[in-house]
Amino acid sequence: MAFAQRVIVLESDNELLCSSYLFYALRDTKLKSRIEARQSGTTVSGIRASELKKVEINLPPLETQKKIAAVLSVLDDKIELNNAINKNLEEQAQAIFKSWFIDFEPFGSTMPDDWRKGRVEEIIIFHDSKRIPLSANKRNEMEKVYPYYGATSIMDYVESYIFDGIFLLFAEDGTVIDDKGFPILQYVEGKFWVNNHAHVLTGRLGFSVETLYLLFKTTKITSIVTGAVQQKISQSNLKQVPVIVPSYEDLIKFDKIIYPMFEMIRSLRTENKKLGELRDALLPRLMSGEIDVSAVTI
Repeated sequence: MAFAQRVIVLESDNELLCSSYLFYALRDTKLKSRIEARQSGTTVSGIRASELKKVEINLPPLETQKKIAAVLSVLDDKIELNNAINKNLEEQAQAIFKSWFIDFEPFGSTMPDDWRKGRVEEIIIFHDSKRIPLSANKRNEMEKVYPYYGATSIMDYVESYIFDGIFLLFAEDGTVIDDKGFPILQYVEGKFWVNNHAHVLTGRLGFSVETLYLLFKTTKITSIVTGAVQQKISQSNLKQVPVIVPSYEDLIKFDKIIYPMFEMIRSLRTENKKLGELRDALLPRLMSGEIDVSAVTI
């Protein structure tokens, strides 16, 4: 692999320091605070290698380090496994979508007579009017409870929410398409907040949020992107994208096939959230020695 100049590469001394322990130690709040205290720069904050070397780190015996890392790794390994399962489930759903709505395989490879060509405006409902942007200063005053979404990802956590349910977030400005021309999408559920950089969508005429997600994942939208400096996809342009509108009955049949897959995806996401919270709660207690790992077998 190769590294940019602005990356400090650390390699542990295997006789004194377990590399996995170092990985988790660097995520500990106390150690992060010590690192931040030695940062410099006003516009762009950073730390020099010479300053990083001076940061103190708790260094229990090597065997204890390995046991601490092992405890935390079990949780991270399960999170990684769940992510792999979710990736596989989504790929299966996308393959079924392609079979039905692109190749028409269940219908003799020909589009059924009761399907028609239409536009996106017929099959979606915008919930953009409910969006409320919050400044960083305002968010800093809030308790971190509910995810605060931007155009591409969770940006922060806030103390309240404006949406509750299953929705599709479609990037409106900033980074709006990937390198192949497909839109940046977020399939989200639960209680959350959204700023004004992502369209908030649900479906109509038999289109579930899940079917919309799979549809847009296979729809190139480069032609409707505007803006030279900052890319944007307006409501009006999105509405005009041509789509095939299947019969309501066939959409319901399709949704019954893929919904259990997305139900599992949401379940594993919830499990990962709990596992992550458990890991983050255990980490400082393990690093401080508050939790005894002497009985752990590795």
